[in-house]
Amino acid sequence: MAEFTHLHLHTQYSLLDGAIRLDDLFPKVLERGMKQVAITDHGNLFGALDFYQKAKAHGVKPIFGCETYVAPDRHDKTERRSNHLILLAKDNVGWKNLSYLNSMGYLEGFYYNPRIDKKLLREHSQGLIGLSACLGGEVAQTIMRRGVEAAETAAREFEDIFGKGNFYLELQPNGLAEQETVNGHLIEMSRRTGIPLVATNDCHYLNKADARAHEILMCVQQKKTIHDEKRMHHRNDAFFVKTPAEMDAYFKHIPEAMENAAKIGELCKVTFDLGNTFLPRFTVPDGYNADTYVAELAREGLRKRIDEAFKRGLRSIDGDNYAARLELELGVIQKMQFSGYFLIVWDFIRHAKERKIPVGPGRGSGAGSLVAYCLRITDIDPIENKLLFERFLNPERVSMPDFDIDFCMNRRDEVIRYVTDKYGKDNVGQIVTMHQIKARSGIRDIARAMALPYAEADKVAKFVPEPIQGKSLPIAEAIEKEPRLKQLYDENATYRELLDIAKSLEGLNRHAGTHAAGVVIGDKPLWEYVPCFRPAGEEGIVTQYDKDMVEKAGLVKFDFLGLKTLTVIQTC
Repeated sequence: MAEFTHLHLHTQYSLLDGAIRLDDLFPKVLERGMKQVAITDHGNLFGALDFYQKAKAHGVKPIFGCETYVAPDRHDKTERRSNHLILLAKDNVGWKNLSYLNSMGYLEGFYYNPRIDKKLLREHSQGLIGLSACLGGEVAQTIMRRGVEAAETAAREFEDIFGKGNFYLELQPNGLAEQETVNGHLIEMSRRTGIPLVATNDCHYLNKADARAHEILMCVQQKKTIHDEKRMHHRNDAFFVKTPAEMDAYFKHIPEAMENAAKIGELCKVTFDLGNTFLPRFTVPDGYNADTYVAELAREGLRKRIDEAFKRGLRSIDGDNYAARLELELGVIQKMQFSGYFLIVWDFIRHAKERKIPVGPGRGSGAGSLVAYCLRITDIDPIENKLLFERFLNPERVSMPDFDIDFCMNRRDEVIRYVTDKYGKDNVGQIVTMHQIKARSGIRDIARAMALPYAEADKVAKFVPEPIQGKSLPIAEAIEKEPRLKQLYDENATYRELLDIAKSLEGLNRHAGTHAAGVVIGDKPLWEYVPCFRPAGEEGIVTQYDKDMVEKAGLVKFDFLGLKTLTVIQTC
């Protein structure tokens, strides 16, 4: 059997377009006789680190890429036109360039899609391999619209951008008439120009049987019904993760395309160095470093706290006990190299209080720190209240400290603005959160795409039990536990299809939002650590990794929570 690697594949992170769950992908790749696979989601790198960790856990080699959008000029917000191009990271330099290009597509070039242009691509092409993409790629589009000669010029330009041997003409076995025409021209073009060919399948779902559910998913994305002839869809069921044998059967006449797919897979080697922590450098007065300065502030803060306690009439405070606890905590903080973290938090809370922005007294494990109490990060005496510092920081369990800090809901943004001004607008950002297709809303969306009346869809959706503490019961379980839903499923073919499709799409990523509280602060522009984006119509930077992945990548999360209760108290 021929060696083969899928180099063009859309996961659940191609929002409302890819229907391949990562948890299902890697076992299936191994089952189908492959040892490596690429992720090339539409216009984003949201899933890169998740993909990396799960691939490693399954013993599959991960290949990092993106189906990017290339516009004539990324700054031109009047011209919507752009073409697809697959970028694959060959090495860690390529990953850095891929992440930068993708970030700039959002931060500089976003217009309907995150767009780059050839000028930017040329400046950041080192370590990248380019594939000419699907029928939406520039080479294919030029063949269909302007002829083979013009397409050859476009292909040669890409070869010049990536360097000889780093750009490939992409052949796909999807059976579409236009694709067959393009494939024929690409094979001839390769023979004339020496630009190599590569076989891909533009995978959007895992199994052939998933084609119908994916078609509905695309209807949900476009807000159209299955009967709309103008909707964008794949027109057949060929866009699944095919076996090497299935790919080889199509490409027997052009074996080098298969060989090149395997060769590129072997060539791409990207590793992530996880476990580091990248904190911004907090500027301390001359004669201090972070450790000595936080110690000075904490000791002075303890003296003031004890003085305030005496003024309130508390005469029985054991100052030696407090001093010993303080020194113990400072020793742990310094040993774990977290002095800078405490100074950063101390600074923005001090700023908020100086400007009369209401700040919560502290909650969670952070309230167990006497250092935090002395720095007035919290206002809860951990000794008086018998709170344990070890719940917050423990040298035997190295993890970043995490203060949950409440601010007045109406003035929280002022504190974030202060941090942004202090550390730089490119160094401070919020964190993405992925919203999934839920049971009830998913049933309604899918019914709409199937052109079912809203009243019927609403009736079926309401048979699914209401979420408990925000967690929905899976549709498969709901069918078994709710007799009315089970009856509909067993007795009505239309409802059965609706629920089967809802089951298959449930839990897929629906859209990307911004985490309610999380803010990351780096000592360099955030895109040097993680890919970034900007939600449409918003300002500022948002990381493409969620709160768990962004910390694995080394950035430190600070929670700026907007609390309505503080606002109400202040108003009263």
